[in-house]
Amino acid sequence: MNSDVIIIGGGIAGIITAIELLDHNKKVILLDRDQESYFGGQAKESFGGICLIDSPLQKKAGIRDNAELALSDWCSFAEFGAEDELPKSWAKKYIERSIEDVYLGLKKFGVKFFPVVHWVERGLYCPGNSVPRFHMVWGTGKGLIDRLVYALLNHPRRENLKLLFQHDVEHLIEDDGRIVGCSGKNNNDKTEFSANGDFVVLACGGIGANLDLVKKHWHKDWTSPPEKILIGCHRYADGKLHEEVKRHGGNITHLDKMWNYAAGIQHPNKDKPFGLSLVPPKSALWMDFQGRRIGPVPLVTAYDTRFLVTEVCKRPKKYSWHILNWKIAEKELAVSGSEFNQAIRDKKLFSFLKTVIFGNKKLVKQLTSGSEDFVVAENLPELVKKMNELNGDQEVKLELLEKDIKQYDLCIDRGVKFHNDDQLRRITHLRQYPGDRLRTCKHQKILDPQALPLIAIRLHILARKSLGGMQTDLDSKVLRSDSSQIPGLYAVGEAAGFGGGGIHGLRALEGTFLGSCLVTGKAAAQSIVKS
Repeated sequence: MNSDVIIIGGGIAGIITAIELLDHNKKVILLDRDQESYFGGQAKESFGGICLIDSPLQKKAGIRDNAELALSDWCSFAEFGAEDELPKSWAKKYIERSIEDVYLGLKKFGVKFFPVVHWVERGLYCPGNSVPRFHMVWGTGKGLIDRLVYALLNHPRRENLKLLFQHDVEHLIEDDGRIVGCSGKNNNDKTEFSANGDFVVLACGGIGANLDLVKKHWHKDWTSPPEKILIGCHRYADGKLHEEVKRHGGNITHLDKMWNYAAGIQHPNKDKPFGLSLVPPKSALWMDFQGRRIGPVPLVTAYDTRFLVTEVCKRPKKYSWHILNWKIAEKELAVSGSEFNQAIRDKKLFSFLKTVIFGNKKLVKQLTSGSEDFVVAENLPELVKKMNELNGDQEVKLELLEKDIKQYDLCIDRGVKFHNDDQLRRITHLRQYPGDRLRTCKHQKILDPQALPLIAIRLHILARKSLGGMQTDLDSKVLRSDSSQIPGLYAVGEAAGFGGGGIHGLRALEGTFLGSCLVTGKAAAQSIVKS
């Protein structure tokens, strides 16, 4: 097979690169390892949140944002090192291009956003998002991918595109120092194939599905890897082509930088051998493996996701528990992704507003009855008994759990003026923003007789995003360790650490993953067109 450009990977980064190249009359072969029904990669399963800076929705809500503030927040969270000039330059580029390449770029495909801008990753010990920037796609990641796939398949130059599924690329083809194609096997009939082109674009994702690599590159801040890590990314994000790029002299950087989640559960569907990322209920108490409240700073989501993972991994056993009741669960429990957000995914506004106002009863029933990581009980002794039965040990101690829960509940009983508990102070802070108030309980006690039954959720670390990858310049060209370019080779999206081999640094501002796929994909296409 021959073409102008070979794109390896059919996720959002590969798709947007292909569309941009077709716009400029380039001939493209897009090779995807998965089945056609999964076209779109992990983005199709995502919640669909995108970080935008100084957007029309922010302005309409009275949120004052600008590029200078966003870059300051980004660098604060990233903690870039002296060698991180390229990642920092990519961060600056993202901020400068977020409206043109992301907001307006998606708008032309008919992508719309939910009117309320969400406020995540606010920062705990260092500034994060100083203002709300998390824009939810109306239709979740599935709606986003549906629009882009439609644009690709109905492109005016569709005849220039050859789209091949179940094509597993194993090797890059090099000729006189230039990458001129790739080869591999067709997973359908096991035949070998090769594809040749003037340029090759890698859009093959990260390393999160390869737990051996995840554990090998486990960050020193997190001590040793947990015994059990759930896979929360695309099943083919296995780092195979990272090794191939390295074989051709490419510089692979920052693989110890990972965006993992602390609130992972096994998928309720036993046929799906991967995990789900809960949106941790803010009013739940976060306990260690013995039932002690993790502290002295209690764990609360929306401030610093990496801090949550770090604190859980400090413990001798690196899993944790959420303790809550049915009332909190109905109001606050959520799952990140399109599968369990049907109302937003299917664009049913009335149904969505109903869950916000009256609680998501359907989801709570679905998870408590179907997930192996949930236990339900009418009282605390019964709950502890079931927690230990679930884990097959006697690690959870009733006296520890009861002491911390009662102490928290008594603090609530004293009244807001006497809330000398950091979790309660943060709940008060969170509820001041409209985007959080409707989804956060107002100082709800755990052992409230009117809010039973009690729920315990066993939480595992979940591998989600690779923040490191193939080092690229601002045109998405893959670089060697001496900063020279590998002729003909580009990397976009998560394969490139979302840009430069590590655009996010140590932490991400959230919503910058999908956006970075778009920015890096457009950069690669524009560079190829100019070459």
